Parts: sequence; C-alpha cells; structure tokens
Amino acid sequence: MGLVGQVGNVGNLPADCQSASSSQGYNRELTNSFHDRVAIVTGGASGIGRALCQELARRGARAVVADIDAAGAQAVAAAIAANGGRATAALLDVTRAQDVERLVEDTVRTHGRLDYMFNNAGVGVAGEVRDLSLDHWRKAIDINLWGVIYGATAAYAAMLRKGSGHIVNTASVAGLVGEPGLAPYSVTKSAVVALSTALRAEAEGFGVRVSVVCPGFVDTAIYENAIGTHIDKDEFLAKLPVKLVSAPDAARAILRGVERNEAIMVFPFYARLAWWLMRINPGILARFHRRTLANLRAGQAGRPVPPHS
Repeated sequence: MGLVGQVGNVGNLPADCQSASSSQGYNRELTNSFHDRVAIVTGGASGIGRALCQELARRGARAVVADIDAAGAQAVAAAIAANGGRATAALLDVTRAQDVERLVEDTVRTHGRLDYMFNNAGVGVAGEVRDLSLDHWRKAIDINLWGVIYGATAAYAAMLRKGSGHIVNTASVAGLVGEPGLAPYSVTKSAVVALSTALRAEAEGFGVRVSVVCPGFVDTAIYENAIGTHIDKDEFLAKLPVKLVSAPDAARAILRGVERNEAIMVFPFYARLAWWLMRINPGILARFHRRTLANLRAGQAGRPVPPHS
C-alpha cells in the first residue's frame, strides 16, 4: 500500500552505547549524519522500529513510519510531529513486494531521495521444531526474510540511481548462534545476516552501504506477539540470565553503528560474547543452549522429554 497520511525504553549496554533520553524534544538544527535525511522504517509502529523513528526524528531526519498497523504508525508519526519532528505514516505489509516497491517509489517521489532503509519488521516464532507446523515456518520466512529481501532490493534500486544510501537490516544474535526453541526465527535471521554481508560487498563500489543488526534480548512486544508455542513472558523473563535492552537504547546503539558504517552490529556485551563463543568454543555455548531448552521444556507439563536430555 502507498502512503496513507502525513503529519507534520539500559540493559547491559556499554557506556558508549548510552546517550541522552529520547524524551528530550526534536531538534532540526542538530549537526549529524541524519539531519534532513529521509528514512523508511518498517515495523515502525512499535518496539525497535518506533524507537528508531523517534530517534531519527530527534536527530533531524524525516521518518517514514511504515507498519501493517496503520493506526499505530499514524500514532507514532503524530507523536513525533507533536514534539517538533517530521514523520509520515504508511500502511505497509512487508510480505507484498509490490507494496514495498510502491512505498519506496512514493517516498522518493515525495522527498526526492531515500537515504536510509531500515528493514526492521519481524515476527517471533517460538517452540521446538517438533511442535511447529510448516505454516509457522512459512510465516517466519515471509515476514522475516522475504520482507527484508523486498525492502532491500527496492531500496537498493533507488539508491543505485542516486549513488548513495544505507540499508540497515534487523536480524538477531539468534541468527549468529542459533537458538533452541527458536529454530524458524534463527534460520530467517541467519539468512538476513548472509544477505546483508553479501549485498554489502556488492554495493560498496556503487556508494551504497549495507549493515545488519544482531541485538540480544530487547524489551519489545515480540514475546507477546510470537506465534507457535505460547510463551509466558513473565516466566520467560524471570528465567532469563541477562537483562533486556530497552528499545530506545537499542535504537541509539543502531544509529551509532550506522554512523560508523559497521557491517554487523552485535549488542549488548553478552550477545557479542555468545557470537565469539560460537566461533571459538561452541561447546561452552552448547551448555547454555541445553539449559535454555531445559527451561523451555519445564514450562510444558505433560510433554515428552528426550531420554538423554
């Protein structure tokens, strides 16, 4: 779908990823790489996407808040405008290639440019493979992978014509280490990492940058909205051995990485540690995975447990 209307949350983050609160108002006179730039953010109505839109606007960018939740996108854009920022709300289903292409074309036609494409929309899929249907896999692939492919290719075509731009794809640390109980999610996020690193190499000579974001656990609604096996968020978080990163802190860490043109952004510290262990000593990480799986199965009374678990 095209444009539908225009209206004028720290956990374990290193010190250099923390900055001023997003509650400060928006300042168009800020001198930074986002000032007067145009950015599309998919999944912009909530979570990391909403926080990215807010932080981009605070830094003087024009944010296109794209989401399948049109009312939510409009609310985010309206709140940004009320604080002196610039934002446009757009209804978007990232599983429809033509709609994604149309949004990119409309944005370029309206603003004359597209500087940033944040392919952030995603869905969580929880449960062991034995409990998931092929429909769960298809939905994960349609949103988490095809949605990013559609966004990346549409934005890349527009950016090639201009000779500049930055595509930022949201993956997950699960895409780097593979999480038990999150197989479809891990698979799609791993593919997003591969897409991003391959496209980065191809695009470099044409002036287009590509980055991929691999955060750890972020405090968003992805837990409540996950499909597959039901997850009790409170119980899940109670057993989580690390703190959640707030969405605003995640957004600031992402934009810091974008400014530095980082290829793969992994945060907070425990996410980087898990990635390092996966490459250096996967046996240690496997022990953590076994504990994660044991906690998952403990919450499923009556389900058979493998004899060697």
